[in-house]
Amino acid sequence: MIVKIAEGNLNTKFGAYRELLFYDGQKESIALVMGDVAGAEAVLCRIHSSCIFGHVFNSIECDCREQMEISQQLIQQEGKGIIIWLDQEGKGNGHYALLKSVEHKRRGLPQADAYEAAGFKKDARDYRAAAEMLKEMEVKSIRMLTNNPRKIETLTRYGIQVVGILPTIL
Repeated sequence: MIVKIAEGNLNTKFGAYRELLFYDGQKESIALVMGDVAGAEAVLCRIHSSCIFGHVFNSIECDCREQMEISQQLIQQEGKGIIIWLDQEGKGNGHYALLKSVEHKRRGLPQADAYEAAGFKKDARDYRAAAEMLKEMEVKSIRMLTNNPRKIETLTRYGIQVVGILPTIL
């Protein structure tokens, strides 16, 4: 079970958001919300996992920062939307796995295959917390900003109605 433990306002270069901090007993997750989403349908929604390389160190070896910026731009244009930030570094394997996978990725493997070559799961992420957060925010349905069908499958399995998909890298 996830609970909202705090909230505040956050001004970004893509507009003003309300930040909602959730906790599931082990990890914190954040929802950045623009506009009134309670009871809303077809709300733009990006579920984004943490990426130290892309967001903190400005790495050019991944597209995480670009995906986040595109998502914020699209939400700003629409005037309403949600970005859910999950603490799932390295596709849920952790930062150590990311470091260990770099040599395989530089040899040409896609990131998921690079994790596997380094001895980790291709993708260990879990989107249950995101589904619970959307329910807590009383969103009726969403349009996903994603290239990942697993996110859609998981949210649907947990009762979230996904009514559209927009790729984040166009």
